[in-house]
Amino acid sequence: MGLFDKFKDFKNQVNAVENHLYSGKKDFLEIYERNAQLELEIEERTNELNEANRRMLTLQHIWEMMNSSKPLSSILDTTVNNLQGELGYMHSCILQRRNDENGEYYSMMAASDDNLFEIVNSKLDTPLNTQRLNFQKSDVIKAVLRSKEILQSTDLRAGLLSLAPELKEEDLEELLSETHCRSFMIVPLSKMTHTGILIVMSSRLEATEAEIDFLKLFSQQIELAITIADLFQMVREQAVTDALTTLYNRRFFEESIEKEFVRANRQKQPFSVIGIDLDHLKQINDKYGHVYGDLAIKQISSVLKQNARSIDVPARIGGEEFNVLLPGIDSKGAMIAAERIRKAIEATPIETVGTITASLGVATFLEHANNVEELLELTDQAMYNSKRNGRNQVTLATPISEVSWQEVALNAFNDILATGRVNVSEDLKQDLRHKLQMAIEQNSNPKDTLYSVADALVTTYNPQHTLGSSKSKVVMATTLARRFELEKDDADKLRVAMLLYDVGNLMLPQEILQKDGPLTDDERNYIENHPMLAAHDLLEPISTVKDIIPIIEKHHENWDGSGYPNKLAGNDIPLSSQIILIIDAYFALTEPRIYRKAKTPYEALDIIKEDANKKWNSTLVNEFVKLIELELRKAKA
Repeated sequence: MGLFDKFKDFKNQVNAVENHLYSGKKDFLEIYERNAQLELEIEERTNELNEANRRMLTLQHIWEMMNSSKPLSSILDTTVNNLQGELGYMHSCILQRRNDENGEYYSMMAASDDNLFEIVNSKLDTPLNTQRLNFQKSDVIKAVLRSKEILQSTDLRAGLLSLAPELKEEDLEELLSETHCRSFMIVPLSKMTHTGILIVMSSRLEATEAEIDFLKLFSQQIELAITIADLFQMVREQAVTDALTTLYNRRFFEESIEKEFVRANRQKQPFSVIGIDLDHLKQINDKYGHVYGDLAIKQISSVLKQNARSIDVPARIGGEEFNVLLPGIDSKGAMIAAERIRKAIEATPIETVGTITASLGVATFLEHANNVEELLELTDQAMYNSKRNGRNQVTLATPISEVSWQEVALNAFNDILATGRVNVSEDLKQDLRHKLQMAIEQNSNPKDTLYSVADALVTTYNPQHTLGSSKSKVVMATTLARRFELEKDDADKLRVAMLLYDVGNLMLPQEILQKDGPLTDDERNYIENHPMLAAHDLLEPISTVKDIIPIIEKHHENWDGSGYPNKLAGNDIPLSSQIILIIDAYFALTEPRIYRKAKTPYEALDIIKEDANKKWNSTLVNEFVKLIELELRKAKA
């Protein structure tokens, strides 16, 4: 092979190598490009996954808040700040739809913690979160409310002016020049109920399709969160407030005064209670209708709200009765506050009805009583003294007298057990006398001892007796005494009679009391005569209860004259005796007997209503039914 051929062969080999290298380089470049593209796709997918995770986290936070019973304001604040931190929005706010007598409007419920809204508020006369926002002139927001679809826009000027139309031009230009926002979105919260709108501002020019889908889902979750939070708030308020007046209810007042008692007792500081009773409510209802009676009640509640300190507890106790707890206030300060309330009630007439008035009573812890029960009792007594002495006045309580109705009842039970004429075991007799003696000597918990002894004695002849009902009976009798404005002395006699009225049963044979069949004529006559038996044989020797005997003697007389033992009728029967009869009948009906099952409270009330103007005065029936129905509603609350 010549030199030329060798050179040609070498060149061919070089070309082959070059071709091979070029081919490999091309393959390498293709692989490199593919890897770079794959890395880019991986990065995009990772970013999308991270974005999805952040959105899921935001939704999770909302869900957790929905199940936490947090206040609505807390839920919304957390929501807008999560949007800012987790999803990268620069600013966000939530506006909730509201309605009042002037129509529909929007209020800013939450705004993210950033300087945009601080700057906006600094440029306005009143901050956005205190304004009544009306979007009648805002084309941008009106379009969203009309279409109920998400609106995305880069017109920041229109967005800011729609939210704060009062911004001056120079302030608006300053905001636009300083912000890094490039677009905003307005999101209706739910297409169905439309509870409000969400506004977010972003540094991105356009939102992705995935972002729009997320905001749609997000709006539904937020709408549900708002609904649930509103529901929790409503339930929370209903649990402690009266529906008609929005004052605190009786249960909240009782809890509050017990807490105040613990604090005041520990620190030896006074607190006071004002009792208020609307004058002539029945006349208002009869003359103008219950609508105007409710207006009068609302008027008093409005006065109490206006005159209460932030730490006071104004409450509607029931019907036309109100109490105000005044922590840290002595009787002098409480009398001033009560007189101010009285004047305010009288100074504000009601349409059609005219001027209304109220009777008020004041009692103070450590000055008038050392426990809550006596304090409230003295407040009521003072309030009803105002009513009996002419109404529209304030009366200060007086301390419980040295000989109270509790002491009279304690001594009466002790004397009854000492006679040896009652069918009670010796062990029980000694135990009860020991309790009574301790209460008399130590003056400790006299009412608790009385109720306990009364329950124990009743159980000896009535095994179906409900423990605790002796206290319930006395409380009911006391409430009815107030409603019929009995004098304090008469109310005290009624309390004692309520505890002793059936003491004659302790002298009846068990075979008659527990008989499961019909009574014979002789047995019936024997039972019908037991009030007289009890009065004369057990109570007459006890000098302190002689004026109680007429009440007990007549507590089985019926309004129409069909009762016993003397066939009295109408107003010849003392009101106290009628009160005992109706309360005794109610508890007898709602307790089981050997020959029948217990009636429900409403069944018992139906039976009592059927006997209006037969067994008892219809006015008494009406008041008693209202009292029981109120107690039943409170028990359900």
